[in-house]
Amino acid sequence: MKILQTVANLYVLCIVGRILLSWFPISPESPLSGVFSFLYRITEPVLGPVRRLLPPIGMGGMGLDLSPIIVIFVLQIVVHSIA
Repeated sequence: MKILQTVANLYVLCIVGRILLSWFPISPESPLSGVFSFLYRITEPVLGPVRRLLPPIGMGGMGLDLSPIIVIFVLQIVVHSIA
């Protein structure tokens, strides 16, 4: 059970890292572009389907993507119900 909690917590950190990096422009030559690419590849298989079920909410000229919040919430519920 402890391994599952650790993996889930690491995945949540990856989602948070992806969120934070998405707020800043990252050039392809930047060392952070590799980090963002890695985080995107490991989080998109989970976030993508949730985003298709619940598209971003329009707020003015931008959209608010709720998929990371939902995935983190569900992960926390699953991990705490198993423990």
